[in-house]
Amino acid sequence: MKVAIATSDYFVPGETFINRHIEHMFGGNTCVICGRHNGQDPYGKPLFVRRAKLSLADRLTAPVHAASGALLHGTSRLPFGAGRRALARFLKDEQVDAILSEFGTQALVVAGLGNDLNIPVFTYWRGTDASKMLTSAQRVRSYRLMMPRLAGMFSVSQFLLDNLARHGVSHPNAHVVPSGVDIRRFTPGPKTPGSFLAVGRMVEKKAPQVTLRAFAEGARGRDAHLTFIGDGPLLEDCKSLAQSLGIAGQTTFTGALPHDAVRERLHTTEVFLQHSVTAKDGNTEGLPTAIQEALASGCITLSTRHAGIPEAVEHGVNGLLTDEWDEQDFAQRIAQILDMPDRGEMARAARATAEAKFDNAKGLARVEDVLSRTTAQA
Repeated sequence: MKVAIATSDYFVPGETFINRHIEHMFGGNTCVICGRHNGQDPYGKPLFVRRAKLSLADRLTAPVHAASGALLHGTSRLPFGAGRRALARFLKDEQVDAILSEFGTQALVVAGLGNDLNIPVFTYWRGTDASKMLTSAQRVRSYRLMMPRLAGMFSVSQFLLDNLARHGVSHPNAHVVPSGVDIRRFTPGPKTPGSFLAVGRMVEKKAPQVTLRAFAEGARGRDAHLTFIGDGPLLEDCKSLAQSLGIAGQTTFTGALPHDAVRERLHTTEVFLQHSVTAKDGNTEGLPTAIQEALASGCITLSTRHAGIPEAVEHGVNGLLTDEWDEQDFAQRIAQILDMPDRGEMARAARATAEAKFDNAKGLARVEDVLSRTTAQA
């Protein structure tokens, strides 16, 4: 069976879940449809870039196609004219059996064409597409119109499916399959006592300032050190904040690092911190891959009751949870962990959770099974 993976940008090193599908799904029998291409193709897959320069005829008819797409499908982004014909030829030439759109917004682009070619179309909800995007009435309408055109859909968390359902967006063939982690590569190692790690973009929904202030309160004067891995618009503010809090000597900001470097840090880290919150624009997590990697690495995880995180972190078993923005409780939980005479039991529970729930080989097999069974029935 051959699957076309539809994504917005290719190649993005940090999108490990999408790259895993491209490289490994059905033994690597895949091709790629993307909106933008940065010139890198490490997997050597057949590639179709949608945003080609329009011909004169297509430029003239573009307003008509945009209007009809908005009216009939709730989106003006549908391929048309020469671009649509070229994409149809690509799918036929590659003998594609199914299309898997990474993020619901990408499914909007290909669902109609897939139906016309009798190619089943699936989508994978991952976070922003099923949270922030739902603040737009037009986007909700487009999702609702798309549902009958899909053969099925996946989500990284039940939270996202529930969020979609609250907006009238649901499908009878829906499945929760977390992005998962390679539990054979992310493994527990000898832990450095008092080591804390936070990984991710320094953006609003990660609330790095809350993490910093809580760490300053909960770990001040103790033998503890916090490392932040990640870049983003809040990085410089956080560096200044660490100085003003008097914990510059207890914090390290590495900036963005390669995935293997993150894995090495998790291997020896004792506690993983992620204070995820709902951003002002409604953007939420799905179920953060970094938390799944931390659990697989035997890290005690301290996070928030946010999105799908409680589906991974069980309070008092493999980690601890606080409410969003509850900086004081987050600080107290940091102190609680440091006061534990034996952190080994919680660390072992973290690893056991990853083995049971987040083995990406099992997750990939589940997705392949749904694609195969659904396509056979089409």
